[in-house]
Amino acid sequence: MAKGGSKKSLRGRAGRMQGGRGSGRATHGNVRLWGRHAVEAALMNPARQHRKLWATREGVASLGGELPADFPVEYADVADLARLVARDAPHQGLVLECEPLGDIHLEDVLSGDPSRPIVVLDQVTDPHNVGAIMRSAVAFGSAAMVTQDRHAPPEGGVLGKAASGALETLPWVRVVNLARALEQIAEAGYWRIGLAGEAELDFAAALPSGPLAIVLGAEGEGLRHNIAAHCDALARLPMSGEIESLNVSNAAAIALYAAAMRQA
Repeated sequence: MAKGGSKKSLRGRAGRMQGGRGSGRATHGNVRLWGRHAVEAALMNPARQHRKLWATREGVASLGGELPADFPVEYADVADLARLVARDAPHQGLVLECEPLGDIHLEDVLSGDPSRPIVVLDQVTDPHNVGAIMRSAVAFGSAAMVTQDRHAPPEGGVLGKAASGALETLPWVRVVNLARALEQIAEAGYWRIGLAGEAELDFAAALPSGPLAIVLGAEGEGLRHNIAAHCDALARLPMSGEIESLNVSNAAAIALYAAAMRQA
């Protein structure tokens, strides 16, 4: 919600973003989102097709705008909502059922603002981590997130809650072949840095002055060999010897901050 402005309608347009070549969603059927930030962002997103909102009256009152009179809302108590979501999920009195977002072309992202970094995830499958990475990516001005269509979590409540609204604003490109996508990213003039704990080069020293793609691998396994081979440089975050590694979402946040500071 914009600060200081008048209340806006929370209803999105019926249209969806157009699909793209080499990109496909793992999500099929309707998506169920929960939590105030995730639900409010989805309601404000004109690219979403909304189906139904289950809510407590307090949950609806917590939204920063007014729902249209004809919006499909079913009021329920907290216990009823708990049966609609994952176990112990913090729904905050709001559960929204909607359609998944449409596919996005990698080409469209690459033709955008080259000063904004692209985040590339290699088989990061935990929706908590992916959602947190999306949140950091939006916070530090990333252009998009790129994953495989497989070995990545689908849209859903856990990811949406962790993303805290970023699911609705960060372009998410799913590709069949991640190595080929990295080739396209390089052809567009981006310098590809893969984060690897065993690398000798510090991340700050590896940063280019021009377009940047930050490539992160799954926690524990790291980057696959073929994906690392498609990076222009491998770099590590400087850490004390007392901690061997960071959670992938924490590493992404630090790398994105360092990238943002290049132009500060």
